[in-house]
Amino acid sequence: MAPPLECSALLLMDLEKILYAEDDPDIQTIGVLALENLGGFTVKTCDSGVEVLSAAIEFQPDLVILDIMMPGMDGIEALRSLRDNDAFQDIPVIFMTAKVMKEEQQRYEELGALGVIAKPFDPVTLGERVHEIWRQRNA
Repeated sequence: MAPPLECSALLLMDLEKILYAEDDPDIQTIGVLALENLGGFTVKTCDSGVEVLSAAIEFQPDLVILDIMMPGMDGIEALRSLRDNDAFQDIPVIFMTAKVMKEEQQRYEELGALGVIAKPFDPVTLGERVHEIWRQRNA
């Protein structure tokens, strides 16, 4: 019989699939490489907020990472679109943005964001940061 997993290991195992919405192709590429290769996640990308709901329905992510500033539909509107769908009302969302002043972060939390990752982000620590935010949610 295998030894029981520690509680923190169980929490990390629950986070596998990330939907990542980012309109800048260079940032998106770096983010995906960091999340998949260093973080160990399975990642599906969207180039815009408009794509988020249909991608979420198809992919069924455990977590969504949204860029705030995207053309057409920004990250805040994409979050509202997810919340309007019964299947995604409670899906955890992390905003990734250069807009990280205290008032802005407070607004994101009031909207229901699990956390905020500042841009530019460190690709080496991005996966760790996502795990850290996830663990705080499950603590």
